[in-house]
Amino acid sequence: MDVLHPLSDFLDWNCTLNNTAPNYYYEGYCPQSGNLLRLPRTPVVEAIAQSLMQKLASDELYSQEGKMYGVLLVELPTGEQRVIKAFSGLLNGCNVVEGWVPPIPGREEVALDEARTLAELEAIKQELITLNKLPQRQQYETLSREFEQQLQATRDRHRNCKHQRQEKRQQICTILTGEALTIALEQLDEASRQQGIEQRQLKRQQNEVLQPLKQVIAAADRRMQELKQQRKQLSRQLQAQMHAAYTLINFFGKSRSLQQLMPKGLPTGTGDCCAPKLLQYAATHHLKPLAMAEFWWGSATADKIPGRFYGACAERCQPLMGFLLSGFSEINLINHNAEPHPQPLPASEEGSKSASFNMSNSTNIILLFEQEKAETLSIIYEDKWLIAINKPPGLLSVPGRYFDTQDSVLSRLRNLLPEGMSLNAVHRLDQDTSGILLLARDRQTYRQLSLQFQQQQVHKVYEALLSGIVTADQGLIELPLWGNPDNRPYQQVDCRYGKPSITHFQVLVIEGNYTRVEFTPLTGRTHQLRVHAADVQGLGVAILGDRLYGYSAVASRLYLHARQLRFLHPHLGETLQIWAKTPF
Repeated sequence: MDVLHPLSDFLDWNCTLNNTAPNYYYEGYCPQSGNLLRLPRTPVVEAIAQSLMQKLASDELYSQEGKMYGVLLVELPTGEQRVIKAFSGLLNGCNVVEGWVPPIPGREEVALDEARTLAELEAIKQELITLNKLPQRQQYETLSREFEQQLQATRDRHRNCKHQRQEKRQQICTILTGEALTIALEQLDEASRQQGIEQRQLKRQQNEVLQPLKQVIAAADRRMQELKQQRKQLSRQLQAQMHAAYTLINFFGKSRSLQQLMPKGLPTGTGDCCAPKLLQYAATHHLKPLAMAEFWWGSATADKIPGRFYGACAERCQPLMGFLLSGFSEINLINHNAEPHPQPLPASEEGSKSASFNMSNSTNIILLFEQEKAETLSIIYEDKWLIAINKPPGLLSVPGRYFDTQDSVLSRLRNLLPEGMSLNAVHRLDQDTSGILLLARDRQTYRQLSLQFQQQQVHKVYEALLSGIVTADQGLIELPLWGNPDNRPYQQVDCRYGKPSITHFQVLVIEGNYTRVEFTPLTGRTHQLRVHAADVQGLGVAILGDRLYGYSAVASRLYLHARQLRFLHPHLGETLQIWAKTPF
């Protein structure tokens, strides 16, 4: 099968890599030397990729499913340049397709087990859904509520009867004597006993009706626990098989299994991405890699746009880059041993127990990542324990679970900083929210700061522009929020299932038909400020640009910004106050 394509299949001009500035680098640390190895994504290879996009666009077969595609410009031992191309995972159900780089050796060894296990996992999923939606659950809730209402009505009636009997006892004791009094009192006592019997009979009836339902529900819950445990075991077993079977080879000719390269565990699909496939093929066929590009094609997703270039995914590809690029000296090489410098305290705050930082103290890290031009992440504050980033809107705080949600503040910093893999985000900002994001550089700092967030000891201030006029100047919004598991990540006000959620608001200024508001969340629920603003029981005015909770007009972003953060520095013992200027 010929997978080496001439440049003329993609370009109609003489290709050269001289004097072309890369737009992104695939990079990783060499396990032997510790040097950072880099493979560029140049304008030339992007032009090759765009030519491939045109070919894909002419065939409806490639537009039916969204996936990543990649091209690698290589040089043969003769000096001639060629192009190899790859797709992630399966293409229309096949992993071997004419003209495309074959999968990394190992998948075929577990393909049958994988298909069987995935079928079992799907069957488990469907059974869990069925058990969770058992009609007996709703019957139990309905009947339980009806019996409780009956019991309460019976208790209320009996309480009134008891008061009446007490008054009657007092009356007959003053009127009757002797045997007549005894008979009258016995009649009252008998009425009391009969009402006690009535209550016990109602409770017995309740138990007789509800107990069978409880038994069915309990058996279903036990089965669900068994299925979840079975699902976990099947997933782990398949993952272990795949990681042991997949073998990668670098330019030194050294081979390692995925299990050896990532002993702490890998997400499903590791080894099936374009970049590892392309580099593996180049290494095993003595091809010199010159430049590489990956792009999304097919149906769009929430985070992937057809025709846009993307970098190596943080969880599946990035950890393999150092090994895959090792052994080829012509690849761009960089020494990257410098430690980041801590931000100095402002002179006015030296010796003070409360230090403040804002955007005027910021340093910029240029990250050539997932865009056709450089993006900037601003470090507002950093020391040897923690980093505060001014997160731009549209970027995740941390990587998601799936291939197309890997780009994030955390993954970018992990790729960039020498000690990046030890970084952890202490809290989260919504993808569309900008502002201060705090990251810890070690586990102890992470635990201590996380505890402050959990115990609501961190003071947070947000600024928002609302898409209407708010009449109240300030106040407290207390609306319990519940995330419907069938409609994630949407949150809704729910007094029965919702968790307590409290926000203080202060109107800053009315700007035409908009209201600028300062929010101080006293709890930290998902989408808390967005729901408290939009819901009619809250302010009743959605944040500008919030399409999820009611704002439908076109806006360039969500107008919500995490402006201020105040907390106790876990090592310095000082109150640290950080600001990020509102960009709107």
